Amino acid sequence: MAFGAVMGSTEFFIVHGFRQNAEQAEIKLLKGDMSDVSKIFYLEVIDATFSIDGVIGAFAFTMSVPLILIGNGIGAFIVRELTLRNVDNIKKYQYLKNGAMYSVFFLGIIMLLDSFGFHIPNWVSPVITFGVVGFFMYQSMRALPPASPT
Repeated sequence: MAFGAVMGSTEFFIVHGFRQNAEQAEIKLLKGDMSDVSKIFYLEVIDATFSIDGVIGAFAFTMSVPLILIGNGIGAFIVRELTLRNVDNIKKYQYLKNGAMYSVFFLGIIMLLDSFGFHIPNWVSPVITFGVVGFFMYQSMRALPPASPT
C-alpha cells in the first residue's frame, strides 16, 4: 500500500505540472499568442493528462481492460472536441470543474475502501459520479446570468 501511495503522489505531481503548463498555454491560446505547433502540443498535454486520470479513475468503475480502453478512447475524443470547439461554452459553467474534482475524490475514497476489503457494489461509483457532477452542473446553471431577449 505504501508503494501505491508513493506512485499516486508521484502521478499527482506530474499531472499537476502538466496542468499548470496547460493553463499557461491556454492563456496564450486565448490571447492569440500561440503558434499552430504550440496548439498541437497543448492538445497533446491535455490528452495525456486526461488519459492518465481516466485510466486510474476507470478502475474504480470496472476491471475490464477492453471497457476501459473504449471508455477512455471516447472520452479523449470528447475532450478534444470540447477543447477545440466549445472552450467559451464550457467556461461559463463556473462550478463544473469543482464537480469533476469532487467526483475524482469520491472515486478515490471508493478505491481506497475497496483496497481495505470493504465490499462496495459496482453501481455506487457511477451513481456518485453522475450525482456529484450533475449537482455542480445544476449549481453552475443557476449561477449563469439570465439570458437577455433578442
